[in-house]
Amino acid sequence: MPPIEDHPLRYAIANELHARPFPAVEAPSRAAYLAIKPANNAAGRDRTADRAHLIDLLDRFGAQHPQPDATHYFGKIGKHHLKWESHTEFVTYTIFGEGLAERPFDAATFGVFPADWLEDAPGTRVTSALIRIEVADGDDGIIEKACAWFVPESLAISRVVGDDLVVAGDFRIDPAGHMRFAVFARPHVGNRRIGRVVQRLCEIETYKAMSMLGLYRARELGSKLARFDERLTAILDDMRGSEADPATVLQSLLEVSAEIENTIAQSSFRFGATGAYETIVNQRVNVLREERFTGRQTFGEFMMRRFDPAMRTVKSTEARLQAMSDRALRAGDLLRTRVDVERSAQNQELLTSMDKRADLQLRLQRTVEGLSVVAISYYAVNLVLNMTGPLEASFGLSKPVMAAVATPIVVALVWAMVNRIRKKMD
Repeated sequence: MPPIEDHPLRYAIANELHARPFPAVEAPSRAAYLAIKPANNAAGRDRTADRAHLIDLLDRFGAQHPQPDATHYFGKIGKHHLKWESHTEFVTYTIFGEGLAERPFDAATFGVFPADWLEDAPGTRVTSALIRIEVADGDDGIIEKACAWFVPESLAISRVVGDDLVVAGDFRIDPAGHMRFAVFARPHVGNRRIGRVVQRLCEIETYKAMSMLGLYRARELGSKLARFDERLTAILDDMRGSEADPATVLQSLLEVSAEIENTIAQSSFRFGATGAYETIVNQRVNVLREERFTGRQTFGEFMMRRFDPAMRTVKSTEARLQAMSDRALRAGDLLRTRVDVERSAQNQELLTSMDKRADLQLRLQRTVEGLSVVAISYYAVNLVLNMTGPLEASFGLSKPVMAAVATPIVVALVWAMVNRIRKKMD
């Protein structure tokens, strides 16, 4: 086969699908999870700072560094394994350790992350979680443990991936500042399947937290949208009045339109990200293939009751903001139409005035033409009398008689000449 040139990104595209493998997690074991995000402009953050923070942690354990520009890392640090991922707005750290803590969800598990290292993090904590993975040959004792570890009214528990595992959590922050998740694996379940389920739980929690940022952005916009609505209503009321100054109304409309568009620009990324994160949360829940466990609510039902209403609020606010923008555009169209109508009326009045002026000018011109006929005839008669002076003696006619005879003839000829010139000009 003759050689063919590869696209520059061919291998990068293919490798991207395998860049974030699932961890292999044994049971029993435990995991500590951390997601870090800068408070502002997370998408435009300095990613070299994320890498430097990761390398600082690896150096403390003498672990191998990731590849340059890597977005994923998995390796051994001390007695534990670390999984690191870089995302659009945040980075995540997951540490896996063998065995179980004597006290369930002991905060000391999170102590694998050094305190001073946490203080130097290039961002703020979005979420953190402690995950306990146990071996459970049957269902006995699972519900008792879940009720003791989690708040019963918020407890979500279900069988997942064909009853190979049972997962539980309440999505509440415990006194140590962490979420809690429990995974009960059947003895025959492989390590990679356990790792996939643990990864899904971490993703559900992280993307749920990121989605909820959109809810609080929507709440912040509530009072601002109310003010926009009042100002637009007032502008439309002013437009209804015949005495409103279009220039003043236009200035007010431009101000509120600019504020609305600026708000849309500032909120579009957060609302767009919220929609994407919501989709990921729902996909991750669906992948678990949940079945009800002892009649308790599943993760999907928990999201439907608590998470979905929040997302509908975000979508409603986004739609309301866009409706405000459309309303401002329609108000601008109405104002433009009103100005065009008023301008057309002014133009019509101007044309009417010009028609009257032209008619007056025409009448004046005809008057002047009539007077010019008289003036020209006067001089022409004098010229004729001077020219026919010798005939007075020959025919015995007096000058007044000659004037009386010549005047009608000269006037008729002058009038005919002026009329002919006017027709040629027309």
